[in-house]
Amino acid sequence: MLKQSLSQKMLQKMAPQQIQLMKLLQVPTAMLEQRIKEELEENPALEEGSYQQDLEADSNPADDYYGTESGNFGDTSSDATAESQEDNRDYERDNPLEFSDYLQEYIADEEASYKTRGDAHYSDEEERQLPVAVQSTFHDYLEQQLGMIELENPVQEAIARHIIGSIDDDGYLRREVDAILDDLLFSQNILTTKAEIESVLQKIQRFDPPGTGARSLQECLLLQLQLRLEQDNTEPAQQAVLKLATQIIRDHFDEFSKKHFDKLLYRLHINEDDLRAAMDEILHLNPKPASAFADSASVSSTYIVPDYIITNNDGELELTLNVRNAPDLRISDHYKEMLRDYKRAAQGRRPNLREKEAILFIKQKIDSAKWFIDAIRQRQDTMYRTMYAIMQYQYEYFLTGDERKLRPMILKDIAEMTGLDISTVSRVVNSKFVQTEFGTRRLKDFFSESLQTEEGEEVSTLEVKRILSDLIAAESKRKPLSDEKLTELLTEKGYQIARRTVAKYREQLAIPVARLRKEL
Repeated sequence: MLKQSLSQKMLQKMAPQQIQLMKLLQVPTAMLEQRIKEELEENPALEEGSYQQDLEADSNPADDYYGTESGNFGDTSSDATAESQEDNRDYERDNPLEFSDYLQEYIADEEASYKTRGDAHYSDEEERQLPVAVQSTFHDYLEQQLGMIELENPVQEAIARHIIGSIDDDGYLRREVDAILDDLLFSQNILTTKAEIESVLQKIQRFDPPGTGARSLQECLLLQLQLRLEQDNTEPAQQAVLKLATQIIRDHFDEFSKKHFDKLLYRLHINEDDLRAAMDEILHLNPKPASAFADSASVSSTYIVPDYIITNNDGELELTLNVRNAPDLRISDHYKEMLRDYKRAAQGRRPNLREKEAILFIKQKIDSAKWFIDAIRQRQDTMYRTMYAIMQYQYEYFLTGDERKLRPMILKDIAEMTGLDISTVSRVVNSKFVQTEFGTRRLKDFFSESLQTEEGEEVSTLEVKRILSDLIAAESKRKPLSDEKLTELLTEKGYQIARRTVAKYREQLAIPVARLRKEL
């Protein structure tokens, strides 16, 4: 049974401008320039320019840009058929519209420029681009070596090229032989066998760097040890050490990876000196053979562009936004001129259907351009307010660089200082960096929970982590400190902390358990 009813609901919706601002807040400075370029390509009403460019643009007529038709842009009556004129009259009757409804906002308000430049100004001479070295890639190096070996037939060459293409950036072959067999059949119509693929793979595994084409860490280490054993200049004593290292990796890899040294000594019937020599040889092997071949993309990705710059000016901290990669933006003068042309062409009459559609298009593009420029401005204002609050909260640290001066700070503290929502502060902090005279740091590194000492004083968990790192760095590697022992030492220093919390902090610092830190 169908029935109608009225109900009231309260819904929270975000305007398109707010959504755009939230997305821009998450974009780090290193990617902001690319985001602006994308918007410039999508919106023709948005363009780069400065005040001086605006003055020069005013002297150029719109005819130079739009061509010979720009003079009668709004006059379409001579080309319209009787049917289209009737459609226009019907449309105007059903949709009464005054020209001023469209033009008042944009013709009356002719700002010269919308600037996105912040307080910090950089001249063109200060613009710097990261130089990227031109070098051959890891796969290019393998292709060169492929041309130096003899293969029995073109099928094996195709197999070899396919295997090389399947090797990842670490130098490992992650695909199974069965999968390669299927790939060759379906993609290249090559019918081969697993034995032939294995034969070609063994030849590739002798390429430089040693360990290339391995399918696991164990195989990678074995390949490197085997190549070292085959060297003619290896001394007998060194040969014995390499053979022992090979036996450890081949037959006792699980005990080696878990550092069960007692089991290795018992099963191999060797002393600690022999085991120490073999372990030293293994630790000098490269677990990632292709690590020396970093392509330009990976080199660029390791370069950090700071979003903020804090300088110490005679004891006074100064904060600036890094905006050198953000171009100046403004609304296109050509789009403004198009509106003027429509206004002149439609003096004393209502616009027809085609004119209204064109005006609507221009209005949408100008609105979109204004929203984007306003979003860039709000982004800079929000980012500055947030970082300024963080700088004030951690003022002693930014003055001295002493991590012991870091105060416990959470997102709520900065949200209360700035009047922003916690989610907004989180977006600003995410993936952002600040450059100080003590180095470049992630903003997330300044946020931490508080912990009370025995005296009742609140300290940052960052301080506890630093002390934990110092304790582990000073421990005896023959007998590393367990989590229980670390808890006792922290308690002696006045930090009341549970063992599971110590384990959590240790994992956050990427420090393995005591057994895996053990050395001979």
